[in-house]
Amino acid sequence: MIAQPYQLYVERMDPTKNMARFYAMSIEATLFGDVCLTRRWGRIGARGQIMQHHFNKEEDAVQLFLELLRSKRTRGYGPRTGRRPHDRRARRTS
Repeated sequence: MIAQPYQLYVERMDPTKNMARFYAMSIEATLFGDVCLTRRWGRIGARGQIMQHHFNKEEDAVQLFLELLRSKRTRGYGPRTGRRPHDRRARRTS
């Protein structure tokens, strides 16, 4: 059982380099009783890639979660901004 939920979604955008990336992580319990850290990353608007790490103890998953968070902050990732440049929903014109 997970003591508390761990979820993260950050983005890195640089229009001068045509860069629009996302990175997401979550820690969840599996059906088999172990702990899984799931990582997703890719270009904003795309499905991206997924990697999963399985642990016996929640503390080990949290340690990797925090290490990856520090790494992403160092590389310039931050919270999602209010704008959505890749919003593909149809817009109503009236």
